[in-house]
Amino acid sequence: TVAFPSYQEYLRRSARSEAKAGLLQAAQWMERAATVSGVYPTATNTGNANFFPSGLRSVPSNRYAIALPAADSSNTAYVLTATPQNAQVGDKCGTFTLRQNGERNNTGMKSGATSADCWNR
Repeated sequence: TVAFPSYQEYLRRSARSEAKAGLLQAAQWMERAATVSGVYPTATNTGNANFFPSGLRSVPSNRYAIALPAADSSNTAYVLTATPQNAQVGDKCGTFTLRQNGERNNTGMKSGATSADCWNR
């Protein structure tokens, strides 16, 4: 009875690491794309609603979905999100966010969780 909750938390923590790595990978893609065109890509300036590569939209365990839900009107800023799904729904860290300036945050965290704990552990 003690080992199972510990194992479940180990799996959740491992999935959180995947989410953070996925966000960083997506941010690198955004930076490379902006280097080529001078602005961050969006559905508007690419003419393609599915411009965000499908390989970056999920983590290997399928416990987080990576998305680019918002970009500013000048295409000089973005916010990437890693939203828990499947077995990760209800995780204490909620949704991870990463901005173009490197700002890291979480939304929908459970009581007692902090963004610093979620990103640093």
